[in-house]
Amino acid sequence: MALKLFTSTLLTGNRTGLKPLVSLFHTTSISPQATAVWSADSIRTGVIARKKGMTSVWDETGVRLPVTVLQLEDVIVTDVRTEEKHGYTAVQVGCSVKKEKSEKKPMIEHFKSLGVGLRQKLYEFRVTKDAVLPIGTELTAEHFVEGQYVDVTAPSIGKGFAGVMKRWNFKGLPASHGVSLTHRSGGSTGQRKWPSKVFKGKKMAGRLGGEYVTVQNLKIVKVDPLLNLVYVKGAVPGFDDQFVKIKDAIKLRGEKLFPTIPPPFPTASK
Repeated sequence: MALKLFTSTLLTGNRTGLKPLVSLFHTTSISPQATAVWSADSIRTGVIARKKGMTSVWDETGVRLPVTVLQLEDVIVTDVRTEEKHGYTAVQVGCSVKKEKSEKKPMIEHFKSLGVGLRQKLYEFRVTKDAVLPIGTELTAEHFVEGQYVDVTAPSIGKGFAGVMKRWNFKGLPASHGVSLTHRSGGSTGQRKWPSKVFKGKKMAGRLGGEYVTVQNLKIVKVDPLLNLVYVKGAVPGFDDQFVKIKDAIKLRGEKLFPTIPPPFPTASK
């Protein structure tokens, strides 16, 4: 218990106003901002979550809504990128605790130098200078609010080598007499003597899925702070238990993005 309390104090500091000690280990020497004021130009960090599957919820009018359940697992800020040292401003976020026996020694020493525990997945999120968070800051489901819109990015489900009808929704060749064993083929792909090649980008058979896909402007229907769950209306790329990135919708700003102004900034306070 004493070790747990000591580790918690190192990562988050106590409630008497002491700065987190993790900043002492970081070469960029980022200190937490005392008063961060949100503006329409502010860009908050995103989070990493796990896709838990789909279910249904009902709104206040009785309309059934299909939602995807996303869970945040031990999400913390693991590093910071600054304009002075790296040329851009960003926050590195990690999630899901990883055992030391599953990681190589250079990475173990790297995380120890930062003063944070090992994490299974790491992502960087570009932020504005007023939204930079100190290392060790915990990110929970309360980082988002019900009614706001988010962009979700994840690798799509890989389907292997697919033909043109499945991959590009081609009509296919006629299924009548005279067509022999080529009903699902792609047909002609090139020309004659000129240009004597197939143009790049031609829709042909090939690998389908397994690429990063971003679904934009998904509405958050519900936030469960107890279980760290975020319910997003609609479908999200990837299979169940897949790591996904969630961030504020990039195409919306101000009152169109958040139902209440200001949102939790730079994140939900505890």
